[in-house]
Amino acid sequence: MVRTPQASPREDIVRDVTELLGPDQVDTDEQRLRESSVDRFRKYSAVHGIYDGPLPSAIVYPTSAEQVAAVLQYARREHVAVVPRTGGTSTEGGLEVVVEGALVVDGSRMNRVIHVDTENMMVTAQCGVPLQTLEDTLREQGLTTGHSPQSKPIAQLGGLVATRSIGQFSTLYGGIEDLVVGLEAVFADGQVARIKNVPRRAAGPDIRHVVIGNEGALAYVTEVTLKLFRWYPDNTRYVGLTVPDFAEGVGLLREVVTAGYRPSVARLYSPQDARQHFSDHPQDRHLVVFAVEGPHPLVEATTGAIKEMAVGVEHEEVPSEQIRTWFENLNWGPDKIEAEKAEMLRTRHLAYTTEVSVDWSRTAELYEAVMSRIRTSFPRASDLTLLGAHSSHSYQSGTNLYFVYDYDINCDPREEIDEYHLPLNAIIVEEALRAGGSMVHHHGVGKYRTPWIQAEHGSAYHVLAGLKRAFDPDNVMNPGALFPVDAEGDAVLDPLSSATAP
Repeated sequence: MVRTPQASPREDIVRDVTELLGPDQVDTDEQRLRESSVDRFRKYSAVHGIYDGPLPSAIVYPTSAEQVAAVLQYARREHVAVVPRTGGTSTEGGLEVVVEGALVVDGSRMNRVIHVDTENMMVTAQCGVPLQTLEDTLREQGLTTGHSPQSKPIAQLGGLVATRSIGQFSTLYGGIEDLVVGLEAVFADGQVARIKNVPRRAAGPDIRHVVIGNEGALAYVTEVTLKLFRWYPDNTRYVGLTVPDFAEGVGLLREVVTAGYRPSVARLYSPQDARQHFSDHPQDRHLVVFAVEGPHPLVEATTGAIKEMAVGVEHEEVPSEQIRTWFENLNWGPDKIEAEKAEMLRTRHLAYTTEVSVDWSRTAELYEAVMSRIRTSFPRASDLTLLGAHSSHSYQSGTNLYFVYDYDINCDPREEIDEYHLPLNAIIVEEALRAGGSMVHHHGVGKYRTPWIQAEHGSAYHVLAGLKRAFDPDNVMNPGALFPVDAEGDAVLDPLSSATAP
């Protein structure tokens, strides 16, 4: 059992960190404390000004790994919980403050692009560099990281690594774990660990993966080195077509990927989901879309192969310009977030997603199981205005499913999560585990999928728990994230008698 820290009084914490960092790096503004106590998991209650959980004592802004180390050493010594943070785009409660007196440690001022190495095709940058800023810098030199999540305009590198992020072009470039060459991280005892930049090594387990995806529960990412690729902005081709059923679309995705072709985008949308993006999309047709980029001969070969494989499938083509326009407007930044807030207040309507992954052989089965169970057993099914899914990241052995659900809210804003989001999320997670898949593909466990973490890992859970015991025995780092907590708020690290969620 890892104990939850018991914080000193708030005034003492603020005084101590101010002495440690200086007043310009400590923020105690009440509204900013409220806003930093949650992430986008609670976007509906937050837009109504409801912050019922503990507020942090302060937000601190270190400007170096040494300052991060000093803060973590202080937090461990004084038993103060720490919530690591950069861009703030998390969606699973990973940034939610659950312990009184916690410190939010915000790395956004560590925002320097350190070195672009064009010979070895690597870029090194601090944790607070926004991905969009990095990409703009690289594209001026004809380069790209290939990483492009929808949160690209505001997401920052530290959080992308800590949550095991993925981008929209992952079928070609991979997830963040495929792009990280080396990194620097600070552990709970203040130890700074630098993992050097090498193309590959066989010197024991790959210790990058102790840090990548740790969700701030083990370490604080301060610096990242990513692979670079040549950027071919003029070579992208788009292919869109509709098919009669979901299973046939899955089959086409599988055929393209397992044949060895790597489009940057390979997606399948249910009719309901497709109509969010294309208002005139037929109600009874599933949409398959591909984007292909890279050197011109490779683009031509891949595009030609996709069209050739589609010949064996009953389909209708979608104009490529429609697909291009859609992709160019898919990302969301501050403007879209503000518009979403205004819409929530005006309509009492909300949209959420839950993403999982599964083998090819169970993909269509999982899709049908989730859709059926929500329609027949979700108590507020009549409030749903959209229920659909898409596959957006595919691999040699399977794919992901991104379930989308919109609903009208007929309850108090405080009850929305319990009445709608949590039960819908639970159905999707449980069905994914039942199908032998993963309960989470790229959003992270956060603090709301922890009830299923042992079912996810089964007999391997003790390996993950061992990392927590070794690196954060005082449970200072992001309590409640990644690891479940008991009634006293202590991290549960001993295997349960059954690897199933309550």
